[in-house]
Amino acid sequence: MTADAPDRTTASRATDRPRGATPFALGLLLRQAHWRAATVMMEALRPLGIELRHFAVLIVLVDRGPTVQRDLAAATGSDKAGIMRVVDDLERKGLAVRKSVPGDRRVRAVEITPQGVELFDAAHVAAESLAERLVAALGPGEPEQLRDLLTRFAYPSGGEA
Repeated sequence: MTADAPDRTTASRATDRPRGATPFALGLLLRQAHWRAATVMMEALRPLGIELRHFAVLIVLVDRGPTVQRDLAAATGSDKAGIMRVVDDLERKGLAVRKSVPGDRRVRAVEITPQGVELFDAAHVAAESLAERLVAALGPGEPEQLRDLLTRFAYPSGGEA
């Protein structure tokens, strides 16, 4: 480094300060937002006996119907072993079942049970006031704006996962 050149190493270091200007600031901010939302939503799920990873699979099953484990893993950001453990848990709890896929004996589709649908609905009722608490500091229209921005950020091509 010469005397005329600015010291760029300290200017670009990531910090956890809000509104950080480093290239990593957005990722850190999204991570903090995720932790806050996950912590609040776990309050709704804990009394129901499930975790966020279980609920993520239930969301996919309600949205898509019976889904093969490979697609569940992709939709929830899980790996093959992780999704197998979650589906095992859901089966033990009576919330989902594995069923054979016609024409392919090796593949099993996961389907939500009526008990799983009941729990899914109960979780939404329990989470409603907690979700409102999450966005309480935002102004009118901002929760919708945040959802829109995050959707466009997560799915830049306009598609969904």
